[in-house]
Amino acid sequence: MTRSIPLEKMLKDAILAYGQDGEAIRPEQGYPLRLILPGWEGNTHIKGLRRLELSDKPFMTREETSKYTDLMPNGKARQFSFEMEAKSVITFPSGEMKLPGPGFYNISGLAWSARGRVQSVDVSIDGGKTWYPARLDTVPEPISTVRFSFPWSWNGESAACYRAAAPMKPGYLQPDTRTTDGDRGANGPFGSVYHLNAIQSWAVAADGSVSNVHA
Repeated sequence: MTRSIPLEKMLKDAILAYGQDGEAIRPEQGYPLRLILPGWEGNTHIKGLRRLELSDKPFMTREETSKYTDLMPNGKARQFSFEMEAKSVITFPSGEMKLPGPGFYNISGLAWSARGRVQSVDVSIDGGKTWYPARLDTVPEPISTVRFSFPWSWNGESAACYRAAAPMKPGYLQPDTRTTDGDRGANGPFGSVYHLNAIQSWAVAADGSVSNVHA
């Protein structure tokens, strides 16, 4: 696994991490050394780092040319994908969970972006037809996750569909899985799956089981 990282980013805030919380980082975290690039997508945070090489141009390695690019609507690919755009995900209730029955639930989740502070998060409980502002439960900080919540009363009917979206800059909306964005490339099954920041939707069946849906 190799990535070509601009020297500007390395000198700005890159971290070579060998420990966390007073102990060596664990194998699943990248022992013995891991590269951390705040705000950039996870595949650039190389685990088990062996060496750093310098070049005056991208190395054009297999992974970064065949996988970590954004396929544009015109068929060309944008190289390379680095920063994470606005992203939000509902963590409760979410996939493979099961609600015990109709009643009040507190929808909650996380939102983040490499472009700055997440100022607001919107939640829809009807598959995106209507949107409501969620409450931010933590103070927004640059390149940091923000916890959000939204009160919801489930009446027990099947196919209740809810989702969250984090708007960032003027004119930019977190994309839907069915749409393409001219700046970010295509989202969905035939687009970018490695740099995917599309809206995640969940549906609740009549028995309370929660599953992933493309709403």
